[in-house]
Amino acid sequence: MSADKPFTPSCERNQGPILEVLQRHFGDTRCVLEVGSGTGQHAVHFAAAMPDVSWQASDRADHLPGIALWLDEAALANTPPAIELDVDGRWPDAMFDAVFTANSLHIMGWPQVEAFFAGVGAVLEPGGLLVVYGPFNVGGEFTSESNRAFEQWLKDRDPVSGIRDIEAVDALARGIGLVRVEDNAMPANNRCIVWQRTA
Repeated sequence: MSADKPFTPSCERNQGPILEVLQRHFGDTRCVLEVGSGTGQHAVHFAAAMPDVSWQASDRADHLPGIALWLDEAALANTPPAIELDVDGRWPDAMFDAVFTANSLHIMGWPQVEAFFAGVGAVLEPGGLLVVYGPFNVGGEFTSESNRAFEQWLKDRDPVSGIRDIEAVDALARGIGLVRVEDNAMPANNRCIVWQRTA
């Protein structure tokens, strides 16, 4: 691995369990938009495992050089160059039959979470899937003490961030015509939730 490539240990740990969920649902998927690709590790891992799926990485401009290092080294045929995407800004003009994001909703402020779902509503095909990985609260309560501590770390770093209530997120999903079809418990008190847009 190039010494310059960004690397997040949590991506290395969670990509296997996430891939199991994606492979179960993405059998008919041809084009995925990943929002908030971060280091680019997930894009390479998932695209390599699903060669029939075009995996479009995206993130804010400052992350694109690091993502490019991962994509260029892997040289996969199904990973086009990453595109700049800020959820508050312009979304791609293209349509996708799936959108994926990991560990992003708790980093954004709530207005950005709302903007994320509005953007997904603009680019997701009828019948398309949205898959979101990360920690969630249930009924306004933390699901573990480690998530409570993580929330405090998030707030100390950026007061607008925080673990989101699944009920509030699900309401945003329903607002763009999505139905929750699966909620998977994942390692380290995370969840991988799958929504589908009603055709």
